[in-house]
Amino acid sequence: MKLNFNSFFQACNPSKTLIVGKPEDKQYYIDFSKVRGGKIIEELKRTINRLSPEPTCQLFSGHIGCGKSTELLRLKTELEEQGFHVVYFESSQMFDLADVDVTDILLAVVREVSQSLEAIKINIRPGYFQNLFKEVVDFLQTPLDIGVEAELSVGIAKITAKTKDSPKLRSQLRQYLEPRTNGILESINQELLKPANERLREKGKRGLVVIIDNLDRIDNTLKASGYFQPEYLFVERGEQLNQLNCHVVYTIPLVLIFSNALGRLTNRFGIDPKVLPMVPVRLQDGNAFEEGITLLQQMVMARAFPGVSWEGSQHLITQVFDSPETLERLCLVSGGHLRNLLMLLFRCLQQDDPPISRDCLDKVIKKRSNELSLAITPDEWEVLQEVAQGKSLRGHEKYDLLLRNMFVFEYRDEDGSWFDINPILAEAKEFRL
Repeated sequence: MKLNFNSFFQACNPSKTLIVGKPEDKQYYIDFSKVRGGKIIEELKRTINRLSPEPTCQLFSGHIGCGKSTELLRLKTELEEQGFHVVYFESSQMFDLADVDVTDILLAVVREVSQSLEAIKINIRPGYFQNLFKEVVDFLQTPLDIGVEAELSVGIAKITAKTKDSPKLRSQLRQYLEPRTNGILESINQELLKPANERLREKGKRGLVVIIDNLDRIDNTLKASGYFQPEYLFVERGEQLNQLNCHVVYTIPLVLIFSNALGRLTNRFGIDPKVLPMVPVRLQDGNAFEEGITLLQQMVMARAFPGVSWEGSQHLITQVFDSPETLERLCLVSGGHLRNLLMLLFRCLQQDDPPISRDCLDKVIKKRSNELSLAITPDEWEVLQEVAQGKSLRGHEKYDLLLRNMFVFEYRDEDGSWFDINPILAEAKEFRL
């Protein structure tokens, strides 16, 4: 069997999210749950399955780029197979992530749910929103053609498009909507979600599930309330986000999991957030973790030879790399961060055709190490050395910076969570243990 370089190159694009429901993507999917410390997607699915038709609200987090979107799209596919109507959307496509408020999220839910229902000929027009649109247009004093007969999703799309790129208009809209948040919630539940669930059951569906992805990417900016944005949204306003009358899964920033707001977050939602950790490539004692490395190797080879089992593709490694050791080096230096691995591999493929040489990989690693190192101050190097030695992040004020910039990764095993520095930083001359 011969490697198809063009297909492999496209399959390694680090910006592409696998949609497991598509057969062409499913062949690339590798299940890492057995080395990640738990079957997290299985837990989310079981909760929805077991408690339905009662609404559920669950929180999901993890490092940006660790595979959350792929797992959530797998959850969508599996829930649809079990009879649910699932609405999945990426908040980054709809909001300015530096400035998000509860009303933004609620309007996005209304827009996406109504649009999804309209696609299957379920048209619901809540009277509250028809009146609200007219009032909003008058209040904003900006021309917007929102006909009374237009679909609900169209009306909201026009308003949000107008305000997304204008902080001034967005601020005015919020001033108007904020005092009406409880009324908006009541209308969503009674005039949209309740009839939606009824109509879906008439069509043989088990209920409605809304998955809101990429809210974990919201900026950690300070709001006028005095709270940082993640805490403001999910803790101070979490009670309202928890009131939607359907199954909801929110992605939340990893910083909340390690902040002193975690207790209040758990109280607001009545559940513990689920965290998707890195794929471990080393154990806490520093020894290589073969099971994790092997699964990452399978991920690479599945992209090179889709449909070929690991037993078969092992013998084809030298078509992709100059030696199995080069592939292992790639997996180790990625730290088990899936997008990091694909980014390093993609950079190699941009420079040369397979088989990828050890020299090419080392140059790519060095360049990436230099890029990351430029952003690190001397006192942060000291913290990184402490993390590398103690495998702990507790008590460090800079945990948000270290996690958000992917200087430090979290891993989980049967004993709980532990931390280590991004292995690429261990390659830097500034880092000395």
